Amino acid sequence: MKKGLVLEGGAMRGLFSAGVMDVLMENDIWPDGVIGVSAGAAFGCNMKSKQPGRVLRYNQKLAHDWRYASLRSLLTTGDYFGGEYAYHYMPRHIDYFDVDTFRENPMEFWAVCTNVGTGKAEYKRLTEVDDTCLEYIRASASMPIAARIVTVEGKKLLDGGIADSIPLRFFREQGYERNLVVLTQPEGYVKKQNSLMRLMRMWLHRHPRIVRALENRHIMYNEELAYIREEEKKPNTLVLRPKGKLTIGHISHDPAEMQATYEQGREVALEKLEEIKALFEVKG
Repeated sequence: MKKGLVLEGGAMRGLFSAGVMDVLMENDIWPDGVIGVSAGAAFGCNMKSKQPGRVLRYNQKLAHDWRYASLRSLLTTGDYFGGEYAYHYMPRHIDYFDVDTFRENPMEFWAVCTNVGTGKAEYKRLTEVDDTCLEYIRASASMPIAARIVTVEGKKLLDGGIADSIPLRFFREQGYERNLVVLTQPEGYVKKQNSLMRLMRMWLHRHPRIVRALENRHIMYNEELAYIREEEKKPNTLVLRPKGKLTIGHISHDPAEMQATYEQGREVALEKLEEIKALFEVKG
């Protein structure tokens, strides 16, 4: 029976998920596969490379480095989170991403992107850390307006959360019968249409299908939440979510705020540790 880890995005709210993942790794709890959306992909790949602590470490270290994330980066490169620096230079030269462990670990890793031409989700299984792999992860986390469209293998891609924010249904279709789902919004959260929709229509006016997906994103997201609420009533699905609204925003340059968000993820995971072990059939 395949066991999966499903990671929602949320930009810097993803540090909550990083806290959860580190507790899993520290307790030798390993899913058969991980699927991440946006920050869930950018941070979730560290499960396959078996690098607890790395996500928090490099985000805090680079909190004030304009090349990593800044308005200056947005204005000079077109990406708030530096496309080349954050996704290619940093994992090779600043905080090494263990490409050998990633390759050798049989755990599946999937990144979710949204196809700009179709407005539909693209699910990509990544097995080797090369430029193509890193560009898929970058595309998965490329939020409209805050990032350029990313072209990978002939496809124009943006943030995966536009088309499939919480891909539990997809993972079930891949044969993952037991799943731990990590959300970055608290119980009772209801998404509303993006307040920047008018600006997004202007920015993406040549791509009507992804504009339509953005217009309907709140509907899709709330339907996925309803599906997850039904699934978590069953013994094969466990959902972890923040106890309350996370105070960190999509963007943060405050290492203390990052630490607090990460610690909230750890706290929830430790409280649910026995349930997680039971779900993944881990003894001890």
